[in-house]
Amino acid sequence: MLSWEFPPYLVGGLGKHVIELVPQLIAHGVEVHLVVPRLAGGEQSEPLTLPDGTPATNGSRVHRVDVSGVQANFFTNTWHDNILLQEYCGALLRRENSFDLIHNHDWLSGFAATAVKHWHHLPLLATVHATEMGRNLGQLHNEMQRQIHQAEWWLTYEAWRLITTSRYMLWELSTYFELPASKIDIIPNGVDPGNFDALRGADLSQFRLAYAMPGQPIVYYVGRIVPEKGLAVLVDAVPRVLSEWPGVRFVIAGGGDYANELREQAVRLGVSANVLLPGRISDDVRDKLYMVADCAAFPSLYEPFGIVALEAMAARCPVVVSDVGGLAEVVEHEVTGIKVQPDDPVSLAEGILYTLKNPKASAKRVQNAERVVRKQYNWHHIARMTVDVYRKVVKEAKAGDWAYRT
Repeated sequence: MLSWEFPPYLVGGLGKHVIELVPQLIAHGVEVHLVVPRLAGGEQSEPLTLPDGTPATNGSRVHRVDVSGVQANFFTNTWHDNILLQEYCGALLRRENSFDLIHNHDWLSGFAATAVKHWHHLPLLATVHATEMGRNLGQLHNEMQRQIHQAEWWLTYEAWRLITTSRYMLWELSTYFELPASKIDIIPNGVDPGNFDALRGADLSQFRLAYAMPGQPIVYYVGRIVPEKGLAVLVDAVPRVLSEWPGVRFVIAGGGDYANELREQAVRLGVSANVLLPGRISDDVRDKLYMVADCAAFPSLYEPFGIVALEAMAARCPVVVSDVGGLAEVVEHEVTGIKVQPDDPVSLAEGILYTLKNPKASAKRVQNAERVVRKQYNWHHIARMTVDVYRKVVKEAKAGDWAYRT
């Protein structure tokens, strides 16, 4: 398996997906060798773990490969680092000589995955978490975006099969890369409710005081601080919410330079006292904020899946989401959450106020949401679906005349 993200290097949903999926794959009997660039330290090689945190006993390991340090643009740096990834994978394959397939996540490590596929005649499975065209709302504005789009197309062409996380993403892949739907399997993201179960019943009143006074509702966003997440829309909605409920506090947590623009926007609107941008937060703080928040708002303009909505649902925090992409599939309006019009501050403000003003209805949606999360979006089930795809790929490849040749 190749991924660009794995602790201690973690940026977004791709990394969360790999962190949760791999231990469950191991529990299902899969030996996983996860190869990642060493972008933030960590041991060069160490055992992967089972879901309970104990080291795997079937040989599964993470391999962190030192990167080149080439100083060019992002795309060129990534391409150079892929050369080192593919060299490491080649040596690993020659040493182990017992792999059945390659599973790659997104284009960032796709160059290496494709090269190893051809060198060793192993079938390539790719999970596509997002697309450059989608992130830019159907447009490519510069050369780097076009290069990334081309790299994504090449990966989808080279892959034996593709996994993506939502019906919306299946549409993107079929449309942007002219792929047959029969080549694509939909396997959703998931969430581990155990993190929130451990906090259930804990006294978090002192923790909450760091963000709001008693009686002040908290509206919470967590994730990457980038324009595509619709955070400018969220800040635009703040005055409308405060006009009806002056004490509401908005906590917008996550990393990204775009936070500076949001701070300036809050100052211009005169609401900076009610908007807190704490930057990147720890997993523990993230989970506790879900537990004490009165509403979680995710107003994305583009969202392939929306794992943060699942986290909120698992934490029993009422959710308000924009009716786009994967979020539209994860949340059922008035049943498990509230959906609002995308890029519409008035609609977003109304959704937040409706949630805050109607606690009994919100509590009912929370119960429904938690039940759905535990049944449909648990990682044990998701890993089993992934193993089924592995078996399908291996069976088809062995029956063909290309793969597994020496």
